[in-house]
Amino acid sequence: MEEKKEKLNRGRRKRMAFILFPILLVAGAPALYFYLQYVETHISTDDAFVDGHVHVVASKVRGTVKAIYIKDNQLVKKRDLLLEIDPTDYEVTVKQAQADLETEKAKLSGIQDQVVTAKTHLQEIAAQLEAARANLEVQEANLRQSEMDLNRAEILIKKEYIAKQDYDRAKTAHEVSVAQVKAARDTVKQLEASLETQKALIRQTESGLIPQRGQIQQKEAVLEGANLNRAYTKIYSPSDGYITKRTVEVGNQIQADQPLMAVVPLSQEEIWITANYKETQLKKVKPGQKVKVKVDTYPGRVFYGRVNSLMAGTGAVFSLFPPENATGSFVKVVQRIPVKIVLESGTDPEHLLRIGMSVVPTILIDPEGG
Repeated sequence: MEEKKEKLNRGRRKRMAFILFPILLVAGAPALYFYLQYVETHISTDDAFVDGHVHVVASKVRGTVKAIYIKDNQLVKKRDLLLEIDPTDYEVTVKQAQADLETEKAKLSGIQDQVVTAKTHLQEIAAQLEAARANLEVQEANLRQSEMDLNRAEILIKKEYIAKQDYDRAKTAHEVSVAQVKAARDTVKQLEASLETQKALIRQTESGLIPQRGQIQQKEAVLEGANLNRAYTKIYSPSDGYITKRTVEVGNQIQADQPLMAVVPLSQEEIWITANYKETQLKKVKPGQKVKVKVDTYPGRVFYGRVNSLMAGTGAVFSLFPPENATGSFVKVVQRIPVKIVLESGTDPEHLLRIGMSVVPTILIDPEGG
């Protein structure tokens, strides 16, 4: 009796299986088709996060923090004053550099005055030389005349046409003329030598202008550097964003290049999604494709973006210790390639995406164009 019941039950189950299997096959085939189509056109990963620019704020000079004008997580605008370093030491340096510059300028002015004075004296010597040369011409003319008078007197005295005293006067006049010519020539030579000496003095004095101008340029550079260092005592925000990682307080002694805080912009233009897709998922992924993004922080909300670009290599290649596949112990592992996704304009501005948030992006592949 029991065996008959068992046989009836097995037969009933077989008949039921023959009836249900075609029904399930007919009902499941479309579902499986649509599922495969969905997987083919919706490329998703949970290895993704919000990425963006982080502006590390550091001081260019050392000093003591005088004032801080921001708080942690505060929203600031570009060029907002964040922090001020005590500028006293740098103001003293500026004053010293300014004084050094004025000293060098005064030296340059003194050299220029010497050049002007020397050139004026040169003009005076040139005028004296011109007068001396004119006087030499006159004395030489007088000498020629006295020579003719003396020659005439010698002829006349031999013929006793003139008295001895007239001859003596002619001879004396000739000797005076000779002496005057010699004196005039000596004066010309002296003035010519003085003229060359004065020219050499001018050249020597003018040669000091170039190095002195160089000294002034050097002092101007020192002053400019001092002014820059004084200006660096005020630190401004490099961008719109939120203050994070503040590590400084009033009274702290800080060093040049020491990180003090960071400014993180969260505007839509400054952030993006970095999604690490498996290399096997990227066959049909191209820049410009639409992306649907879900954020763990905002369940139920959807953000939209576009594929911007694919990284030139896998994440492992650019790691600190890239894999060495030529060692003989290579194990093939599916690699991941970072994909940059930018958000579309007008994407839910009331819900800020913060750097590091976990997201799940889904790239929508066009089945026809993909």
